[in-house]
Amino acid sequence: MTATTSAARAEVPAPSPASVRRGGAGSGRGRLELYRWAFVVPALVYVALFFAFPVVKNAVMGFQDYTTASFYTGEAPFIGLENYRTIFANPGFWPSVAHTALFTAGSIVGQFSIGLAMALFFRRRFPLGGVLRSLLLLPWLLPVIVSTALWRSLMDQDSGALNAFLKAVGVIDTGIPWLSSPSIALTSVIIVNIWVGIPFNVALLYGGLQDIPEELYEAASIDGAGPVRSFLAITWPLLRPTVNVVVLLCVIYTLRSVDIILGLTRGGPAGSTQTLPTSSYFQSFQDFQFGLGRRRATCSSSSPSSSRCCTCGRPDAP
Repeated sequence: MTATTSAARAEVPAPSPASVRRGGAGSGRGRLELYRWAFVVPALVYVALFFAFPVVKNAVMGFQDYTTASFYTGEAPFIGLENYRTIFANPGFWPSVAHTALFTAGSIVGQFSIGLAMALFFRRRFPLGGVLRSLLLLPWLLPVIVSTALWRSLMDQDSGALNAFLKAVGVIDTGIPWLSSPSIALTSVIIVNIWVGIPFNVALLYGGLQDIPEELYEAASIDGAGPVRSFLAITWPLLRPTVNVVVLLCVIYTLRSVDIILGLTRGGPAGSTQTLPTSSYFQSFQDFQFGLGRRRATCSSSSPSSSRCCTCGRPDAP
């Protein structure tokens, strides 16, 4: 029996080195795949809990009669498109759409134009250039409540420093009602939003300009290209990827602007600065009509300009 067992063992072929290597490689790939999922799954869970769930919940609430009582009873009757019909029938809805479009367009054009001009200016090397660039970030770093309180004081019709300066230089004779006139208030809010958003544009555009090789400008200068030609042929094409990101971010943040408008005018006077985000805020947290408020927010987030949209890129923007 011992001889038979030894013979049987001798007949079993030993595993080849190649098969051992293949098995080890397979288990190594499996572990690598497991490690990858171990890093991806927490991110997916985070996105699902803090992004996907609120979006879905927001959409569902828009089709329900959701009030303060719903928080206690858990009951929110399904009413279909009734919230949409109520919103579209509201006489203040379409003016708020127009205000949102004007506020967004005016802010983006002003922020980007001035930001690009300043980024091109700071691209030149001069004494204290770095200090000035650092100071330029101050409006962006200030809390919005501080910025709005400052500008509300500056734009006061009777005692504001802005009117006092314009009177001193002879531009006006009587104070301009910057924040109390329905025909001027929206322009004033746009000016403040531009002031707050310029540093964000300058920071990103200046960073994009640093990636453009200086040799290209030297070659263009040798060929006789002037500043305008160099900008159109070199700067703008190479800066376009950065421009796309800057414009997209600014549109998103401006479309959801609430804090600057609340701090300056609270949507007044006479609703002249009421936008979709601010009307959604008042509908939800002042009138406690959460379903209608969610529908207004959805109208703002689904505008053709962007996906969602205070100030451009602020860290404390809601």
